Amino acid sequence: MHKKIFAITLLILLLTTAVQAKDIGNTINKKEYPSADAVLPKKPKSNAETESIVIEGSVQKNIDMNLDRCIELALGNNPQINAAFQDILASDARIKQVWSNYFPQISWQTGYTKIKQLQLSDALGKNLTFNYYVLGQITLQQMLYDFGVTQNQATIKRLDYEGYKTTLTGIINDVIYQTKDAYFNLQYAIENRRVAEDTVDKFKMFYDQAKAFYEIGMNPKVDVTIAEANLSNAKLKLIQADNAVKLAVAKLNNVMGVPFIDEYNVQDRLMYNPVDLTLNQAVEIARDSRPELKLAEIKVEGAKQTLKLVKKSYFPTLSVEGQYQIGGKSWTSNYGYNIGGYLNFPTVNGMLIRNEIKEARYLYDKEIANAQNTQNTIYLEIQNAFLTLEEKKNQIPVAMLQVKQAKENYELSYGRYRVGEASPTELKDAQILYQEAQLNYYGTLYQYNSSKAALEKAIGKNLVAEDETVTLKKEG
Repeated sequence: MHKKIFAITLLILLLTTAVQAKDIGNTINKKEYPSADAVLPKKPKSNAETESIVIEGSVQKNIDMNLDRCIELALGNNPQINAAFQDILASDARIKQVWSNYFPQISWQTGYTKIKQLQLSDALGKNLTFNYYVLGQITLQQMLYDFGVTQNQATIKRLDYEGYKTTLTGIINDVIYQTKDAYFNLQYAIENRRVAEDTVDKFKMFYDQAKAFYEIGMNPKVDVTIAEANLSNAKLKLIQADNAVKLAVAKLNNVMGVPFIDEYNVQDRLMYNPVDLTLNQAVEIARDSRPELKLAEIKVEGAKQTLKLVKKSYFPTLSVEGQYQIGGKSWTSNYGYNIGGYLNFPTVNGMLIRNEIKEARYLYDKEIANAQNTQNTIYLEIQNAFLTLEEKKNQIPVAMLQVKQAKENYELSYGRYRVGEASPTELKDAQILYQEAQLNYYGTLYQYNSSKAALEKAIGKNLVAEDETVTLKKEG
């Protein structure tokens, strides 16, 4: 009897387990698998829902920004440019300081002196004390000629002045390049975010499709799980892409020198502007426009003038001096004056001067070698930028073709999936391939524009693009 009850109970348990086993993998847990809207990134609330206290007089602005506007802001606000400009002003003041040697020097002094003559006091046997008063002593000194020393010093300072101006040009050239590269990087980050948003929309659609297929019994529950995992991964990439845009904005603002600028919108998108320029043309332009080449020439001439100056260490200085005094035993008891011309020879240390001349000659030869090295470095920089530009120029059509092929493959896979002939994995692979093709295209486009900016920096001049422009429109 007990055996029959046990057998019946066991049979009931087996039947219950079989029924439950039949439902395993075929029941949706709403908490585990919420609707697609619940797993998407939350959209910001409306202004009415996010009202906050605003300081009186403050206004939130939203500016439309393009590349030209960014360059204007950078040229007006970048602190490197301002610092280089102050160097120019200081250098100009140093030139005037050197020429001041030809201006008269005037001095005035007054005083009182009490003198006790030791030797006379011993000889005469009594203390002799003298009081000497100076009511005023005016001295006027004028240097007439120093055999070219001041002229050489002024020439060196003038060359320094030209060097600082050339340095400013180089800094402006570099700031423009940094601004362009940062702007193109921001455009690239925005395009990546667009692709990420489109990917989230597509995976949301896949999720809804998989859920619908499951609910009508066409596909198993695992398809819903795969779709949700794909959607979560797309959400993660969207968050990363959105943060990359913010970082790109911060970098651009820093280059422009306006880190606290109001929020702005980027008006244009990444474009392909072909430039017809040969390597030889680029080198020729650089010879006339690249600031570093001019600066190297200025340094060579400066070293040459320094060598000439050191060789004049033996030369005297011709000057005149006049002096007028009032004083004596009392403040106004007497007066005196003197006037004369002087040829002042410097104290000569033959060994010191000879080695100073050797040092100046070696430094002159060093600047010649540095100028040659600068020329070689700039030529290599031009080659790298030019060849990279050509490479990216040739990659753009291929990258665009990949986008079209990947899009067609995605559309075919999606069509097959809708009729139940394709698996979620196949659809995911097609979507990922399409996404990577778009990112690769925009990456190539960014690298092309960045290489173009690098070539412009290398030659020291902006390149004028042809009229033809190619952009990849958003295809959903």
